[in-house]
Amino acid sequence: VITVSCSRGGRARHVSLRSRASGPPVDSLRACPLPLAVCGDMAATSLPAWLILKPRAGTFRAFSTAMSPATRSPRPALRTTERTSKPERALRRKALPPRTEKMAVDQDWPSVYPVAAPFKPSAVPLPVRMGYPVKRGVPMAKEGNLELLKIPNFLHLTPVAIKRHCEALKDFCTEWPAALDSDEKCEKHFPIEIDTADYVSAGPSIRNPKARVVTLRVKLSSLNLDDHAKKKLIKLVGDRYCKSTDVLTIKTDRCPLKRQNYDYAVYLLTVLYHESWKTEEWEKKKTEADMEEYIWENSTSEKNILETLLQIKAAEKNLELSKEELLGTKEVEDYRKSVVSLKNEGDNENTLSQYKESVKRLLNLA
Repeated sequence: VITVSCSRGGRARHVSLRSRASGPPVDSLRACPLPLAVCGDMAATSLPAWLILKPRAGTFRAFSTAMSPATRSPRPALRTTERTSKPERALRRKALPPRTEKMAVDQDWPSVYPVAAPFKPSAVPLPVRMGYPVKRGVPMAKEGNLELLKIPNFLHLTPVAIKRHCEALKDFCTEWPAALDSDEKCEKHFPIEIDTADYVSAGPSIRNPKARVVTLRVKLSSLNLDDHAKKKLIKLVGDRYCKSTDVLTIKTDRCPLKRQNYDYAVYLLTVLYHESWKTEEWEKKKTEADMEEYIWENSTSEKNILETLLQIKAAEKNLELSKEELLGTKEVEDYRKSVVSLKNEGDNENTLSQYKESVKRLLNLA
């Protein structure tokens, strides 16, 4: 069926041509699903020469609308291969036997379990079982037993493995120094103490996040600090310093590895030590009221008591004693202790009583 479209003077006409083997005319709009330009090219190639219309007063275009089913080319059949199905391929694959069946009697066990690892049923040639049998049933086998994965094992710490480790570490070990025969000497020569912990937890993983924590302890008396540096370091560390034991404790757990936390703790101690020795400009302007604790030396109380004692000695016509000798007397020393305790500890019944008695002895009123 061939449909010819003719346009003349803005009007469009449709002409349907029918061959002998074709049926009734087909509407051009329904018979041509392809674009007009494509249909025009197909019509120009499919029509005979006598049907190709020459342009006259109007414009003629030819369209090919349909083809006979006999002219369609047969669809190529899919190629078939002689591949096997998935179930057949699965049957061909045979699971490898476990390692326990291939182990020799004199198997080198440290090579099987060189380090700490979860339980492997295919590598342990022992009828290990774990779990409570349900209703007096058969105990669970080691294959697929999750209870064996939860608990820790020490299969890597056999006597043979421990002996090999000790032999490998002998070259790096030295004898314990004979001079370090007491804890006091160890603290004197090695003042920094490092505490770490390793955990054995029930689970498939041998790692524990708490094992990365590192605790560093050091006594401030073992550090080379003057009075200003010690007070500034105590102010910087805050509650990490214990006044009763004179121990500074630094705990680090920010880094994922234990070695990183150790390096970070040493770095913090180094920074605190160097920062405590620095004297800022505002520190030079500190008055007696700004001090963290009361200091007797060069204080107002010391100057006042010296002036008072010198006036008393001058009235008694005893000018042989100097200022250093007056400060070294027992009465002035007791007065100094009572004033320092009163300023630092606050006024309570004990400090007020000590201050009262020291003043009486100092002025010969007791």
